[in-house]
Amino acid sequence: MNMQLLTLQNTLPTDGLAGTLIGRAWIPGEIGGPSPVVLRADGMYDLSANFASLSELLDSPSPLNAVRGMQGHFIGRIEDVLANTRFQPDLSLPYLLAPVDLQVIKAAGVTFASSMIERVIEEQAKGDPARAEGIRRTVIGAIGNDLRAVKPGSPEAANLKSVLVKQGLWSQYLEVGIGPDAEIFTKAPVLAAIGTGNQVGIHPKSEWNNPEPEVVLAVSSRGTIVGATLGNDVNLRDFEGRSALLLSKAKDNNASCAIGPFIRLFDETFSLDDVRRCHVELKVEGKDDYKLSGVSSMEQISRDPQDLVSQALNENHQYPDGFLLFLGTLFAPTADRDHPGAGFTHKVGDVVSISSPKLGALRNEVTFSSSATPWTFGLRAFIGNLAARGLLKPSANPATSGR
Repeated sequence: MNMQLLTLQNTLPTDGLAGTLIGRAWIPGEIGGPSPVVLRADGMYDLSANFASLSELLDSPSPLNAVRGMQGHFIGRIEDVLANTRFQPDLSLPYLLAPVDLQVIKAAGVTFASSMIERVIEEQAKGDPARAEGIRRTVIGAIGNDLRAVKPGSPEAANLKSVLVKQGLWSQYLEVGIGPDAEIFTKAPVLAAIGTGNQVGIHPKSEWNNPEPEVVLAVSSRGTIVGATLGNDVNLRDFEGRSALLLSKAKDNNASCAIGPFIRLFDETFSLDDVRRCHVELKVEGKDDYKLSGVSSMEQISRDPQDLVSQALNENHQYPDGFLLFLGTLFAPTADRDHPGAGFTHKVGDVVSISSPKLGALRNEVTFSSSATPWTFGLRAFIGNLAARGLLKPSANPATSGR
């Protein structure tokens, strides 16, 4: 199984270019570099003459009006850019990058009942997949598998917590799943995410891991949700199951955060209510002819997306460059892959497709983090590149202090 060539048909939303799709692309030239882009009926356009970074564009008073009010520089046909968006692209031609640059990449965990139960199982199993099925039966027998009726932070949730504590089944995952405070963590450093068509990484020492197909919100520094995209919050279940203090090692490795293909801005065709109703489909196809599929329905999320944004950005925490927020997943694969009781885990060469009708499809091939292209284009390289291209300019809203 090899990655399919990216095309309009397997990448764009089902309504094509009806919505407002923006992203980032590497633009070749005497001094090549990353630029914000917009998709239009006649092709892809570079917006860097107006906005040097995607962060700047998304933090403008109205990103939608800003995009509609500028022409941009024609890059080429969308299908040509997609065809060159792959592992080891032709560097003389444009190709897509992850649609995020200076924004912090945050994630909300344990936001769906089914995945919450799976996290409890990971914790009880201490990262051992062979013990998971027996523990799954015990946990579900005690607390059930439908906790959707329990509103996080409510008196009913507090009563459930009391019962579980008495039964010796309380867990840190249940605490963030039904308690008042959501789990919000940093998924990846600024500029570390990979985009569609690239290789996604798993730690070579992990023996129990999985993709996490999620909706990702684009949020301004003011806390305004301006659009959404798709993401793969690659997770090492054995590392996190051994200890929650290994969360950063389970979540943040080279190429372990995939985002794309584009951010769809909120407009007449797409809104936060569409996010609340959307279904995210996952497909995994292995070189061993293994196939896995599943659907995550945002209608089953325990916490509203707006509440999760408010828990991330408030008087206690600011993001001056905005942030992207993974909303969590309903889907936690449990079907055995190699032998009974082993559960699911990735193999090198797996092709992962995460799609949703209004957001398109994010496609990546699995490799080890140690084998994926090393991350070298950090903040100094980005700022230096913008300077070399003459794109740095004074901020329209300079900070009032060094903080």
